[in-house]
Order: sequence, then structure tokens, then C-alpha cells
Amino acid sequence: MEKNRRLERSFYHMHADALAPALLGKILCRQIGADIIRMRITETECYMGESDTACHASRGRTERTKVLYEVGGTIYVYLCYGIHNMLNVVAGDAGFPEAVLIRGVDAVFGPGRVTKTLNITRALNQKDLCTSSELWIEDDGFAPVYHTAPRVGIGYASAEDQARLWRFIADVK
Repeated sequence: MEKNRRLERSFYHMHADALAPALLGKILCRQIGADIIRMRITETECYMGESDTACHASRGRTERTKVLYEVGGTIYVYLCYGIHNMLNVVAGDAGFPEAVLIRGVDAVFGPGRVTKTLNITRALNQKDLCTSSELWIEDDGFAPVYHTAPRVGIGYASAEDQARLWRFIADVK
């Protein structure tokens, strides 16, 4: 096994449908005070730009969605249902709004539970995973087998977009 290394900018320069499975098995790192919590990413979900009716950018650039148009590796944290913070990793090149939602880590299932467990708040929105000392992603070489499923919680999206197999789940025991 290789030594953990922080993912570099070039890693994030792929479309979200490729980045979502590539993030499986990587290690989400959160520094809180003197402690660094490391948890392996086990579930992701991708959102693919203005033509994807499930993507927040489907109605174009707004104050809320402008972060989705940033360069890959930018953090997008938004509040869902007025309760849960949701952690997303912006993908690809600047100008095309796409991102990957982190849905699960280790034994933590559900994107709201992930952010609660790791104390991820909207204060991290628009920060850079490549340079942040508070939140970053590492690679130790582990690449799990995974399966796909339809995305969840997007009843507002078109039937076609709801049916896309853009949820990626690591087959970990």
C-alpha cells in the first residue's frame, strides 16, 4: 500500500460521471482543532450541468450555484431542507457546472450524516480541496469494486434524469 497523498488539481479535471466512481475508496480528511479525522468514501452521486434537471445549475448561474462553475476541486456545501449540510466536490473545468455529492464514508450512510459526523458546514463552501488545511481528500491506492444505482431524493427532476444510474456505491464488507 502506498503512503497517503493529497489529491492534486489534475485529479479533479474530469467530468462528474467519471469523478464520482474515482472518488470511491479515497480518504476524506477533516481537521478539527489538533485532530485529523480520516474516513474512506463509500458512496457518491454525480450531477452533470445545466441539462441535468437534478443539478442545482439546471436553471443557470445564481448566487447559490456560482460555485458549481468553479474549477474542479472546489468545495460546494449547501443546506438541504433547512437542516442538513451537503458536501459536494466540483468536477471538471471552470465554466461547466458539475459536481459529486459525497453520500457515504466508512460506516456513515447518508450525506447529512457525513457532514454532521465530520462537522462540515457551509463555512467550507467555495474552499479548495487542493489547498485547504480544514478539508481535503487523500489517496492510499485503494480502489473498491462498486455498483451503480439511480440517484435518490430528486423527485423534482425529469423521469429520465431520475432514472440515470449516477449513484456509485462501493462494495465494502
